Amino acid sequence: MTEDTPDSLIPYDEIVQEALRAVVGRVLGEIEQGGSELPGNHHFYITFKTEAPGVSIPPHLKERFPDEMTIVLQNKFWELEVREDGFSVGLSFNQIPAKLQVPFSAITAFVDPAVDFGLQFQASASDTAPEEHDDAENDGSEGSIKSDAGSDDGSNVVTVDFGKKK
Repeated sequence: MTEDTPDSLIPYDEIVQEALRAVVGRVLGEIEQGGSELPGNHHFYITFKTEAPGVSIPPHLKERFPDEMTIVLQNKFWELEVREDGFSVGLSFNQIPAKLQVPFSAITAFVDPAVDFGLQFQASASDTAPEEHDDAENDGSEGSIKSDAGSDDGSNVVTVDFGKKK
């Protein structure tokens, strides 16, 4: 490719992002079909934009996480329901139960640290750079994870960036 490569008239970046988000849907769908039991040591960190269209979280969580939030699906979650366009799940935050609805389009990261697997997604063009925030620390999370897509540690983080070369 040269610097004179024309802009694509085919939205490859959007197509790839949609396909990778479908991976999250398939994984969560298999967990739902298995009775919401996670096999082995698998557990998931899911980061999403709290202001994205279709996201529904309680006001106290939206106040605490005005831009982006990371949840943990590990031991204490219930009523996982996966739809074609997203999922809903019950979680406890400081012993207070909450029901969250998250469209797949709002997800910015999905990590399964048990097998060192992760996906990171581009925010839509209307989103600005994410503000620093604390992880949600919903009840049931054990330990923490640091995800760095730019690391060369041999992890399986997949980052797709179709940004135009300058």
